[in-house]
Amino acid sequence: MDNAMGPSLYPLHRCKTIHLVRHAQGIHNVEAEKDYNNYLLPELFDAHLTPLGWQQVDNLRKHVQASGISQKIELVITSPLLRTMQTATGVFGGEDYVDGVDVPPFMAANTGNSGRPAVSSLKCPPVVAIEDCREYLGVYPCDKRRSISEYKSLFPAIDFSLIESDDDIFWKPDIREKNEEMAARGMKFLNWLLMRKEREIAVVTHSAFLTQTLSAFGNDCHQSIKSEMCKPFNNCELRSLVLVDRSMVGSVSSTTNYPGKIPSGPH
Repeated sequence: MDNAMGPSLYPLHRCKTIHLVRHAQGIHNVEAEKDYNNYLLPELFDAHLTPLGWQQVDNLRKHVQASGISQKIELVITSPLLRTMQTATGVFGGEDYVDGVDVPPFMAANTGNSGRPAVSSLKCPPVVAIEDCREYLGVYPCDKRRSISEYKSLFPAIDFSLIESDDDIFWKPDIREKNEEMAARGMKFLNWLLMRKEREIAVVTHSAFLTQTLSAFGNDCHQSIKSEMCKPFNNCELRSLVLVDRSMVGSVSSTTNYPGKIPSGPH
């Protein structure tokens, strides 16, 4: 048997389950379908979700609750752009926020002209914003983020502490990030995930980031498996994968292994 195409075994504590989510439909997606050059429109700055996008969020929310995924997730990672944070809080946040509750909402009411009520963070996994899982950097206004200080008023319960600069220092008006640069950023992000203690993590990000990051994987599998894993994501699609720590990047100990021979005695 060709071992490269046969079964694979890895220690459970060297693996994480990651639920990869592309954001729901944004206003930039609609405009780019009319004309690709519309990505350059300044009014698409930090594009927000469309009404259809919010319907997609509601449908994915129903799915993660019905499938039990929402009860298993220990951490939600999101790109720090309006459309991804709207998607993350809409899918993985609580019910409508109620005034007087002693926890801040994940999302304030009507954020991004959504017409939506505030989203509660009560009894929800933490949501952390990370720069490394952003869309291509540069040129397109829809991919430029607002200041973190502004986001904090819109998403009070999202953790922005791992973002170093208040302003968007990575987006340049005349330089678009290259494919290989994004792919390297994606590998850096996955290695960072491996160092986290959480075992089941949702990541809300962008189509190009997912495409470039996943393209490095699946070459040792049947072509159908690689295609299943690496094909382009639809808006608000969720795909669950297992991330394996083959190089001992993380240092998580097993919680299920048992050493045996207790009490000790003859073999």
